[in-house]
Amino acid sequence: MSATPEERTHPSPEISPRVVIVGAGIVGCSLADELTARGWTDVTVLEQGPLPAPGGSTSHAPGLVFRTSPSKTLTEFARYTVEKFGSLRHDGVPCFDPVGGLELATTPERLADLHRRAGLAAARGVDGEVVSAARCKELWPLLDESMVLGGFHTPDDGLARALPACRAQLDRATARGARFLDRHTVTGVERADGRVTGVVTDRGVFPADHVVSAAGFWGPVIGRMAGIDVPLQPLAHQYARTRPLPALSGASREATWPILRFQDADLYFREHHDRIGIGSYAHRPLPVDPFGVPSYDEARARDMEMPSSYPFTEEDWAPSWADARRLLPALRAAEVESGFNGVFSFTPDGMPLLGETRELRGFWLAEAVWVTHSAGVARAVAEWMVDGRPSIDVHDCDVTRFEEAQRSPAYVRERGSQQFVEVYDVVHPHQPIEQPRPLRVSPFHARQERLGAHFLEGGGWERPHWYEANAPLVASLGAELPERDPWSARHWSPVAAAEARATREGVALYDMTPLRRLEVTGPGALDFLDRMTTNKLRKKPGAVTYTLLLDESGGIRSDLTVARLAEDHFQVGANSPADLDHLLRHAPAGVHIRDITSGTCCVGVWGPLARALVQPLTAEDFSHEGFGYFRAKRTHLGHVPVTAMRLSYVGELGWELYTTADLGLRLWDTLWEAGRELGVIAAGRSAFNSLRLEKGYRAWGTDMTAEHTPAEAGVGFAVRMDKGDFVGRDALRDRPEPTRRLTPLLLDDPAAVVLGSEPVSVDGTTAGYVTSAAYGYTLGRCVAYAWLPAGLAPGTGVHIEYFGEKVPATVAEEPLFDPEMTRIRR
Repeated sequence: MSATPEERTHPSPEISPRVVIVGAGIVGCSLADELTARGWTDVTVLEQGPLPAPGGSTSHAPGLVFRTSPSKTLTEFARYTVEKFGSLRHDGVPCFDPVGGLELATTPERLADLHRRAGLAAARGVDGEVVSAARCKELWPLLDESMVLGGFHTPDDGLARALPACRAQLDRATARGARFLDRHTVTGVERADGRVTGVVTDRGVFPADHVVSAAGFWGPVIGRMAGIDVPLQPLAHQYARTRPLPALSGASREATWPILRFQDADLYFREHHDRIGIGSYAHRPLPVDPFGVPSYDEARARDMEMPSSYPFTEEDWAPSWADARRLLPALRAAEVESGFNGVFSFTPDGMPLLGETRELRGFWLAEAVWVTHSAGVARAVAEWMVDGRPSIDVHDCDVTRFEEAQRSPAYVRERGSQQFVEVYDVVHPHQPIEQPRPLRVSPFHARQERLGAHFLEGGGWERPHWYEANAPLVASLGAELPERDPWSARHWSPVAAAEARATREGVALYDMTPLRRLEVTGPGALDFLDRMTTNKLRKKPGAVTYTLLLDESGGIRSDLTVARLAEDHFQVGANSPADLDHLLRHAPAGVHIRDITSGTCCVGVWGPLARALVQPLTAEDFSHEGFGYFRAKRTHLGHVPVTAMRLSYVGELGWELYTTADLGLRLWDTLWEAGRELGVIAAGRSAFNSLRLEKGYRAWGTDMTAEHTPAEAGVGFAVRMDKGDFVGRDALRDRPEPTRRLTPLLLDDPAAVVLGSEPVSVDGTTAGYVTSAAYGYTLGRCVAYAWLPAGLAPGTGVHIEYFGEKVPATVAEEPLFDPEMTRIRR
């Protein structure tokens, strides 16, 4: 009999759920160790190859661990990997060697980026500094110093010894009761009533309450057996070792110099005693069909060292070998002793795939994980399984995060290959993907193109960020708009400032179609939504409520707007596919939830002239008295049936207008024609982001996540502790006063701009980091929100580090714009 949900979440010493992990690479071994350490000891790890080196990516991994990443989640994973492996030994061999890391700059652009990365490191708590070319030479004596402009040195990074780490964790897990079975090829996954029940192998069936696919590039194969789509693309990556180098003769240690990255040539280097190992991302993408990867025995029969080790392609290697010799003159007389094309996994966004699938409960993914992040991922998944949630936010790794349009094999292959190409690229935080585009467009797309829309991309959607048709309005700004530095000027236009002003002074149309819309219906819909969220929803039809989805510990899973359109009919404005997945998991019988995003569209009509635009189009009363704030009505605008909601994410009077996708173009044209004499414009996401930050409106996933409580994030007004029970209520009641808060900052210099993720120092010490930032065109200052210690009073001076410069800023009192809310409520 399977354990109950309560037993799975909080197992007693007598009851341990049966867990089968598919794959005994670094992730599978780490997960077995983490689970058994938490009391789940009935763990079986199945591996098709021989232990301890079964032939997957772990068996050939070079072991580089760099913790600095634009992703806070990946940094946390890598931090724990260093911490854990640093404490492990196997047969007297340390599982981690803290030789440090060194990233080189050979161009001014790369050097600037290293300063940015140093800021990311400081924001994430990683020790690192930008150093001179001379210091780089001291750290790596073989360098041609004349090529180097500087470097970024992280002294606590280093080399993870993957196979010893596997063995050490295998031994610990085995001592607690786990078993590791090699030479067991998985041939099927059993299920009943929507739950996994076991794993079928060529040597028998293993009953299970939970199955975790940690199969690496075989993940899609295991997923197909379970009826689960795994959006993962394996690619081959070149790695070579030189013959012994005279400059390294007599080496007594495996490595003494930092791991070296020459990212301007897509190369990395590490020592192997008296040899140098060289990895290259410079070659063409080499996608591998996961269903065509041979088994261990098949690979050996083909004279392959292991399934993950494909033949070395000399033609791809030649340019990288020339670049390596250019940087390291000692290689000019050297030869390559051996090389291979090692297979490892990429996803469309470069992040791991973690979590339990809803389609087959009890079936978990821990896929697309590199050695760098392995122990951290294992801890997060083990916490998720045992405690019901990870201790850190992992929403950007959640298996549910991709839209249906992003899960096709063609999309996964193309985007996975591009992730390989961009591994060492300088990627701007606003940089959109290039292909495949356009993928998803709103019904207004043709009109937007005619207006010269500059599109960026998100979730597969084409999103206008500004319109060249508004360029003539820039002249009216005069000298008010400061010049931008080259980095902050990317994917930005001064037109955004003109669009923001037009919204504040007139009226603008915003395409809000990509925002997710869910329809929740049925006789239990109200009870269900009220139980799942924090605010009071027991209001008459026509009410719209801002509310939160919490987890059991009180962390913010998402924020929602819930419109009660009829007694048992609700429209929910949500954030990601994970919101839909979460609600579907918990919906009782009789409650129906449907994603209506693709079949509908939305125009935001905002600005002081918004009422003057929409009122002549309808017989309904759109006055403030007749159509109050946070209210909804079904009506017609001209010939178009719409659901109108009196909401504003930009701090101005206006409505969100929803209709079906087939009528979207008619809605746009109706509004455009009606607004001509009012000077209506189309405005984009760049202006939108500026306006919402001036009002202090939070963006879930950027400003707040499951790591934060409502009180910390400044959205406690959306929590009604007196409304009755709801998910997370008990945890909030027992929470102490916050020690950190999401804090508004105004940069002191009107010309200064930051973009987000920068470290913030208080009294000279790094105390937090920026979440969202944008220039506030109405305020004449850049606005930045940051996680900082609670209790910083308005007026407190801080510094934000931007490309190595300390930019002064001041803690502000929010809301920064229109604190009396008079503009929205008129």
